[in-house]
Amino acid sequence: MSWRTVVVSNNAKLDYQLGYLVVRGRETTKIYLQEIGILLIESTAVSLTSYLLNELIKRKIKIIFCDEKRNPSSELLPYYGSHDTSIRLQRQIEWTQEDKTTVWTKIVREKIWQQAVLLEKLQKQEAELLKEYIQEVKEGDISNREGHAAKVYFHALFGKEFARTQEHPINAALNYGYTILLSYFNREITANGYVTQLGLFHENRFNPFNLGSDLMEPYRPLVDEVVYCLNPERFETEEKHKILKLCEKQVMIAERKEFLDGAIKMYVRSVLEALNHKTFSQIKFYQNEL
Repeated sequence: MSWRTVVVSNNAKLDYQLGYLVVRGRETTKIYLQEIGILLIESTAVSLTSYLLNELIKRKIKIIFCDEKRNPSSELLPYYGSHDTSIRLQRQIEWTQEDKTTVWTKIVREKIWQQAVLLEKLQKQEAELLKEYIQEVKEGDISNREGHAAKVYFHALFGKEFARTQEHPINAALNYGYTILLSYFNREITANGYVTQLGLFHENRFNPFNLGSDLMEPYRPLVDEVVYCLNPERFETEEKHKILKLCEKQVMIAERKEFLDGAIKMYVRSVLEALNHKTFSQIKFYQNEL
């Protein structure tokens, strides 16, 4: 089972040896590949062998590279995540607009619900208003209840003066957490043989991760809760590593407890099955543990 997030922060050489990731820096460390879910290369002073990269891809281990400011800048995805990728891609192209709208509407309602659950957990009275918004969501969210809910939600969490466009440690922390979260979804989409470019609602031609951006929406409040509790006055290495602890979180899904990685796998597969077979009532959403 893959459950570890491995962060390489300092000058090192990474290679492969008999099923292990070998990190050669001041000291040499070996980590069994079967335990790794994500490899985060935080420093630009790290070199990797192509043999190691191939072995990581074979095992569907997510590889994220950071820029000179140690912020996630890119990720490595396989061309083929499944033996029948061509068939699955054809199915994805054939998803009807009506079915995509149905799934997107359910995702929006679930996102607002999870936002309301977090506000209720934090004893914020705005939770009741968000619950009202859920009832007002129409097909395709044509009245933009998602946008209205987001404004109320972020003001309740971070104050009336807060805006997502500000340069602030809170926004830096949110963006970092969302990027890590998005990488989980991109991995699962490609592992199931689909492409991330073709979304349900997101259609930005410059966004290579439209589908991942769609599916991750209900999971954003998990990041928001971590950042709220962290309340960062700066956003540096220590704060980033605290956000990475999110990967160890457990939630309830399909009446059982799963780590975040496992919950995302179940959810993504249920959405893809719903779109392929019109089983929209079978989409598996998580329940955050209080």
